Amino acid sequence: MVYLELERVSKIYGEKVLFDQVDLQVAQNTKVALVAKNGTGKSTLLRVAAGVDQPEGVGSRAYVHKDARLAYLPQEPEFGAGATVMDAVFDSDNEMVRAVRDYEMALSRTDKPQLLQDALGRMDRLQAWDIEARIKEVLSKLNIEDVDQQVATLSGGQRKRVALAKLIIDEPDLIIMDEPTNHLDLDMIEWLEEWLQSTNLTLLMVTHDRYFLERVCNRIIELDGGQIYHYTGNYSDFLDKKATREETSSAELEKDRKRMKQELEWVRRMPSGRGTKAKSRLSAFSELKEKVGGFRKEEELQLEIKGQRLGSKILEAHNISKSYGEKELVRGFSYKFQKGERVGIVGRNGAGKSTLLHMLTKELEPDTGKVVHGSNTHFGYYTQEGINLAQDMRVIDVVREIAEFIPLEKGMKLTARGLLERFMFNSKQQQVYVSQLSGGERRRLYLLTILMKNPNFLILDEPTNDLDIVTLNVLEDFLLDFPGCVLIVSHDRFFLDKLAHHLFIFEGEGKIRDWNGLYTEYREQLKTESQESAPPTPAAAPAAPAPSENQLSQEQRKAIRRVEGQIGKLEERKKSINQQFNNMAALTPEKIADLGRELAEVNEAIEDKELEWMELVGE
Repeated sequence: MVYLELERVSKIYGEKVLFDQVDLQVAQNTKVALVAKNGTGKSTLLRVAAGVDQPEGVGSRAYVHKDARLAYLPQEPEFGAGATVMDAVFDSDNEMVRAVRDYEMALSRTDKPQLLQDALGRMDRLQAWDIEARIKEVLSKLNIEDVDQQVATLSGGQRKRVALAKLIIDEPDLIIMDEPTNHLDLDMIEWLEEWLQSTNLTLLMVTHDRYFLERVCNRIIELDGGQIYHYTGNYSDFLDKKATREETSSAELEKDRKRMKQELEWVRRMPSGRGTKAKSRLSAFSELKEKVGGFRKEEELQLEIKGQRLGSKILEAHNISKSYGEKELVRGFSYKFQKGERVGIVGRNGAGKSTLLHMLTKELEPDTGKVVHGSNTHFGYYTQEGINLAQDMRVIDVVREIAEFIPLEKGMKLTARGLLERFMFNSKQQQVYVSQLSGGERRRLYLLTILMKNPNFLILDEPTNDLDIVTLNVLEDFLLDFPGCVLIVSHDRFFLDKLAHHLFIFEGEGKIRDWNGLYTEYREQLKTESQESAPPTPAAAPAAPAPSENQLSQEQRKAIRRVEGQIGKLEERKKSINQQFNNMAALTPEKIADLGRELAEVNEAIEDKELEWMELVGE
C-alpha cells in the first residue's frame, strides 16, 4: 500500500530550480531517508510531502492515503500562542492521548472530584493506562520535566524535543521528519534510533546522521541536480550504488564530449544556407551542449591551510571546577593538551560541555583551579551562538572583511575567492547575500571565517548541525589532516568515531571521565559495566576471573577490551565476505577478485590484532 505519493512536483525560485517534475512513492512500513547538499531543496520537498507547501508544476499532485495518519516534524516547530508544554504534547486527535491529558488535568483539580472520577472511568474504558506510562517514558527520555512551562520561553532545542515528544506520543502511521537528531544528546539519539527500528511505522526523513541512515533506513533517495535518484538499502548500500551510478555517468559524459567535439567541428564548417537537416543538427548540438555543460562533478573541499606553529605549552587545565548554585557542572578537571590531539566531548544536554569550553578559552573564570594558554596558541572557536553573519553582505564580502588571502603550505597564498571555491561556493554563489543562504550554507560560511584566521587550536561546538553529508565528509578529511589540536563537542556519533580517539565524557554531578578510545567502544564498555553490576541470577555460578586480570592496570584492561572489540568487528566483516562468496552466480570475475583481496586483508588484520591482544595479556 502506498502511503505517500508525489507526482510531477516542481519548486522553482526565479532562476534557481530546486527540483523539477520529480516523482516519489513511499510504501507502508518503508523507512526512507532523503539526502542532498545544503540549499538544494530537501526541506522544501518535505514541506510539499507534508502538505505545508503546495506542489507546483502542470499536473503535479501530492497524495497521502486516507487511512494514514500523518505527523510532520519541521526543523523549527511552531506552537500556539500561550501554549504550555502539556498543551503542546497532548494536542492530538488520538482519543487515548486526549484521555490521558484529561486525566492529568483532573489530578490538579482537587476542587472538582467529579472531573477525576469521569477521567478515571474514561481511562478504564479506553484501556489507556499503558499509554499514560508510555507518555511519561517519552517525556523522561527527552528530558522534558516542567510540563507547565510556556513553550514560548523554551530554547529552540527544547521546542524541537517537545515537538518530537508530541509526534512519538501521537503514534501516527506516517512520519515526516526534518533533522530529528538536531538538539538531541547522544542518549536521546540512541533511544530514538531504537524506537524507529522497533516500530512498523512509515518514515520519510532528512538526516545527516550516518549511523541513523545505516541502522534505521531501508531506502535512500538522493536529490541531485533537481532530480531524484532511488537506492534500496541502508547508507552503506547507498554509497556503493551511488558510486556505480557516478561511474556510469562519467562514461556517458566522455561519449557526449566526443560527440560534441564532432558536432562543433561540423557547425564551424557548416555553409550559410541552412536546410532542414542542418537545423536539426544545430538543435541536437544545442541539446548536447546543454547536457555536457550542465554536468557537474562532485565538488570537493580541498584545504591546505598552513596552521601557526604550536609551542611546547599548548593548553593546560589545572583542577578547574564550576558550579551554579547547588548544580555542579565541572569538578576538579585537569588535562594538558599535546600537539596534534583530536579530543571529543560528549554528555547530556545541560551537563556542562559548553561551560568547560568557555573556561578553557578563558571566557569564563573557574571557581577553583586555573587555565594556562601557551604563548603560541591561537584559537579558532566555532559556536552555535557565533553564527551572526551580516544579512545584507554578499558571501565574498564576508570573507574579504576578515582577510584578502590566507597562507598555504610552501609559501603560497590563497585568495578569498579561491577559498570560497574550495568551500563549494562557486562564483555565482559568492555574489549571493547571506540572507539568501540555507542554514547549512551559513554554517559552512561561518566555519570558513573561523579558518580564515589561521588558528592552530580549533574548538568546534556542534559543527555538524545542518551540514550535508558531502560537507561532513570533506570537513572530516580536513580535520584529520589539520596539523594543530582539535577539541570537538558533537552529538554525531559517526563524526566522533572518525575523528576523536580520546573523549572527555560528562557523567553527571561534575564528573568528567577521561576515556582513551572511540565513542562506540565507550558505549560497549557501559554495557559491560551494567552487566557486571547487575545482581547474579541464583542459578548462575560466579565466573572465575582470568588468571592475570587482577594484575592488569586499568589502562591495560581498557586496551585489551578495545582490541577485542576490533577483532569482533573484523570477524563480522570476514563472515560478511564469506557469505557473499556463497552466491557465486551473482559475482563477476572482477568482484570475486576484489572480495578475495579484501578477505586476505581482513585475515591479516585479524592476525595482527590477535598478536596485539596476546602481547597485552602477557604484559
